[in-house]
Parts: sequence; structure tokens; C-alpha cells
Amino acid sequence: MAPLNSAVPPAPTFARGFSLVEMAVVLVIVALLIGGMLLPMTAQDDMRRTAETRATLVNIQEALLGFAVVNGRLPRPATSAADGAENPANCANDTACSGFIPWAALGIEKRDAWGNLIRYSVTPAYANSNITLASIANRTVQTRDNVGTAVYLAGQAACATPGACVAAVIFSHGKLRWGTTESGAALPDGSATNADEDTNHMVPTNYFQRTPATATTGGGEFDDIVIWLPTNILINRMIAAGRLL
Repeated sequence: MAPLNSAVPPAPTFARGFSLVEMAVVLVIVALLIGGMLLPMTAQDDMRRTAETRATLVNIQEALLGFAVVNGRLPRPATSAADGAENPANCANDTACSGFIPWAALGIEKRDAWGNLIRYSVTPAYANSNITLASIANRTVQTRDNVGTAVYLAGQAACATPGACVAAVIFSHGKLRWGTTESGAALPDGSATNADEDTNHMVPTNYFQRTPATATTGGGEFDDIVIWLPTNILINRMIAAGRLL
């Protein structure tokens, strides 16, 4: 029999778990942290794709110069979204000389970093026959000043003399609005206020290049990536190669 003054064993203790309220708070904090990480990652991905697309356009620009040196002219747009061969028929007008880059004829990448086809617009006089020192380019590129007024980046209102405007324009419709998938499916516009992107999509001779914008004023939303082939660079390259005298 145990003595009366023996110690009474302590009652067992149990670890306290999270209450439902505390768990809810933890989940909210985790969600906020994940959301905070996703936004920078999305922005970084957009920057990477934009840089990749710009590099693709520059490679195409070089391929166009090489084609001109070999053939004495620039290529016409691709036959279709499914066929990267150069259209064998001469461009009947400026609209017919605007379409997709003839990737098979140039041996280059046909897509931007979002998987959509690269667009191409070339002066008919530079694509239908051999380029001469008297050939007049008629493509222009504009931007917007700080009050939203359209101003020329390349070319001018009247392309009446050799060298006044640019020979060709190469561009991507960017991540949002317009574009054509590799399978040939046309992507929707998705906005009623992106006037400058609409111009790039529709107008065969004048194009816009601006910094990315979400505003609906001053040309509207914009994420197209546009570069051009300056006439003087093309002519100088052809002279250096002995194609023009």
C-alpha cells in the first residue's frame, strides 16, 4: 500500500492546435505571398517574350537584306498563313504587298514569342522588280508625342523621292489584340479603342510603333512590336555587294 504523502502524478497536457480563425489567417497570408510573387514573374515573362520577339524581328531584317543582295529585290509576302513561300505573283497594289513574312523563302522563324505569325509589309516597287537608285519606297512609321499627336519616326507624309520613306515594315501584334496563330486562326481585336493597333492591322502603308500602353487615349492600348528596313541601309548594303552601281 502506497504511503499517504506520495506525490500525485500531474495531469497529462495536450499541445494546442490552430483554431479555424488562425488557419484562415495563415491561408490568406500564403495567398498574398503567392500573389505577390506571381505578378513579378508575369512581368518578367512579358519582358522576356518581348525581347525574344524583337530579336526575331531584327534577324528577319537581316534576312531581308541578304535576300535583296542575292535577288536584287525584296521578297513579296507569304502565299498564305500556312505556306511560307514567297507569293510568286507581283503585288497588284499596296494591300497585296502586306501580309505574313515569307519564312520559307528567307529561312527564318515565322512566329513571335507568343506563337503568332510575324507580319510583313513591303513597297511594291521594291518587291516586284529589281531595286534601282530611283526606286521610291512608300512605307512609313509613326509614334505619338506626349500630347498624343502622331509624329513620324521613319518616312514622311509625302514619299515622293528615293529615300524619303522606308522599304519595308516587320512587326508582331504582341501579346494582346489582333494576330494570327500558326494554324492560321485570326485572333480577335478585343478592344474598341486601340486605334494605332487597328492601323497596323488594316492599313498597308503607314504603321505605328509606341511604348506599351494601356490607356484608351492618344492612339489607345498598344503592345505591338514594330521595326522597319530603312531605305538607305538597304541601298548601301546592295551597293557594297555590287548589286547597285
